[in-house]
Amino acid sequence: MPLAETSSEGGLVAARVIVRGRVQGVYFRSSVKQQADIRGVRGWVRNNADGSVEALLQGPREAVSEVAAWMRAGPRGSRVDSTDVEWLNEDEPFAGFDIVG
Repeated sequence: MPLAETSSEGGLVAARVIVRGRVQGVYFRSSVKQQADIRGVRGWVRNNADGSVEALLQGPREAVSEVAAWMRAGPRGSRVDSTDVEWLNEDEPFAGFDIVG
């Protein structure tokens, strides 16, 4: 069960999302960036050494929720086995959305 959503300054919310399954090598990170850019969500996405994909999403609550929900399904060719969402207090706004690592 995810933690309650929390707002930081300016009405922004932030969420850390970790997705496990067949999520590396299937354009998952670039697809997350595309979904974030469409919705005006800022933050980053990266591959983790354990084979998961992790993202920090920041923006209006509805937009962050939409990207997190999209990540539960992922792009064609991926297989999402589990998704963890943790709502955070993130006071420093990000300038854009980046693929890191």
